[in-house]
Amino acid sequence: MHQIIIIGSGPAALTAGIYASRAGLEPLMFASSVEPGGELMNTTDVENFPGFPEGIQGPELMEKIQAQAERFGTQVRYEDVTELDLAGDVKRVTTSDGAVHEAKAVIFATGSAYRKLGIADEDRLSGHGVSWCATCDGFFFREKTIAVIGGGDSAMEEATFLTRFADKVYVIHRRDELKASKIMQQRAFDNEKIEFIWNSEVAAIQGEEEVTGLTLRDTVDGSERELPIEGLFIAIGNDPRTHLVHGKLNLTAEGTIAVDGRTSKTSLPGVFAAGDVIDPSYRQAVTASASGTVAALDAEHYLVSLEDN
Repeated sequence: MHQIIIIGSGPAALTAGIYASRAGLEPLMFASSVEPGGELMNTTDVENFPGFPEGIQGPELMEKIQAQAERFGTQVRYEDVTELDLAGDVKRVTTSDGAVHEAKAVIFATGSAYRKLGIADEDRLSGHGVSWCATCDGFFFREKTIAVIGGGDSAMEEATFLTRFADKVYVIHRRDELKASKIMQQRAFDNEKIEFIWNSEVAAIQGEEEVTGLTLRDTVDGSERELPIEGLFIAIGNDPRTHLVHGKLNLTAEGTIAVDGRTSKTSLPGVFAAGDVIDPSYRQAVTASASGTVAALDAEHYLVSLEDN
């Protein structure tokens, strides 16, 4: 019987591991066998994580955080969780090999996944001009021409933010009107650096080592044209990885796991959630780490309460 099982391997999960292991709880962490480390494993330069004034590569940052967690006693296994039984006092976690692991508390920190366009070269040029996070990577596009894909609030927010750095920002949308709120639309329309390209979708991304342009396809007549750019930001949404807890934990309207106020407490006692899986707004490494801290402290207090009863 484990004190705590942590599911996930990004900043939230690993920070929870640091705090839980330093509290002597010897957490067992199940990291994905396919995508350990979370979204930061796909990020090149990280310049906004505290403590690294010269910046750090995403994979290196995750390696350091994991080493810190393991130093204090977090046991990391690269296995996939396939089933959860969370309702009772004893939580049961089933992994892909069929083994069942029991714990008194579970921290669920599986993160979220950015939606992709699903076209050739999107992944190949990730970190080389293709990005899903303006606040993470916008700084690298000073005085450049870039494009944002999307028509919702997040796309308008990304485009507006990127005008702080880029000389020109194209917003490419497959329809002739936006889904974004009126205030977000107007803010983008009023920005002289932003130009809208309507009824268009990305057919191809151009570039060998770096993004050099896009092939756009007209969604009305099917015609294609080239658009020279130096950066592409994809803002078509993201999906929290909650499939394992559907029907088990309460979710919000955004699809994230519902927690009690600023805590990590879910709708089931002894089950805590942290990171992007509870956060529809910020989705930053540093906020995920802070959330992991909260989850570990909440879990520790929960375990102490069990001893007191």
